[in-house]
Amino acid sequence: MGDIAGAGLLSHAPVIMFPEPARIEANGGGDFTLATGLERLRREVTDPSEYDTVVVLDSHWATTTEAVITAHPRRTGLFTSDEMPGAISRLPYDLPGDPELARAVAAVARKRSVWLEANDDPYLPVHYATLNLWTYLGRAGTPWVSVSVCQTATTEDFLAMGEVVAEAVASVGRRVLLLASGGLSHRFRPLAELRDRMAADPANIVTPEARAADEQRIAWLEEGRHDRVIATMPEYLRFAPEARFGHYLMLAGALGGAACRARGRRFGAYENGIGTGQVHLWFDEPAAGPGRP
Repeated sequence: MGDIAGAGLLSHAPVIMFPEPARIEANGGGDFTLATGLERLRREVTDPSEYDTVVVLDSHWATTTEAVITAHPRRTGLFTSDEMPGAISRLPYDLPGDPELARAVAAVARKRSVWLEANDDPYLPVHYATLNLWTYLGRAGTPWVSVSVCQTATTEDFLAMGEVVAEAVASVGRRVLLLASGGLSHRFRPLAELRDRMAADPANIVTPEARAADEQRIAWLEEGRHDRVIATMPEYLRFAPEARFGHYLMLAGALGGAACRARGRRFGAYENGIGTGQVHLWFDEPAAGPGRP
């Protein structure tokens, strides 16, 4: 039987891809813990861990009529972000895939009437929500697969998709790291203000109310109260969480949904990303959540 060996709600904020001197300058003299936190996560958690495949729940990959999991044997190339080509340009990548796992996910989804399909089209784009984390946490030869966030899905759809992923992982005997790649509240500062609001200080979050909503959910996740986060999604959607928080909700579904009590351990501070809320939370014992498939 396979299992989810570890899970994280992790920020892919583009600032982590800046050279260290540029990060320090943007942050007024100290580095962003969004960068140093991932370095620490690798040293303390992912490098010492035994796992077969990394599954990224990619908040930048928006699909419409279904969620999609990548089924390629390998994805290689150079990546330039269409959103921020000055910050992420010609990034080389080489991602082994896990077609067996992807096909198993699609098979479980069909059995459960969940809209989640596998796709191995060689022209399918890669997104930096996957590549930024791979740059920090990737291990040579270890498969990385991505799952899209369906922009028409509901909270219940996302939870069901996560359950499908967990069932498929168990069915093929994989030991998986599950990464929900995305932010918290996600409204940007106006363009004229951006360069004066680059620093990590959460005082730069777009509104005090968005900051408070983020900090409440971080506290709940640190307590293992996934049920509170899920139950208050209608309220949280007022603050435009990235990708309708679908990346997190799929992770939660895979860990048992509202019954999950896995506590989040913070790697770094809650930080600003030009108005948006960003944090790294790692769930050390995801299998401890009752009700996990």
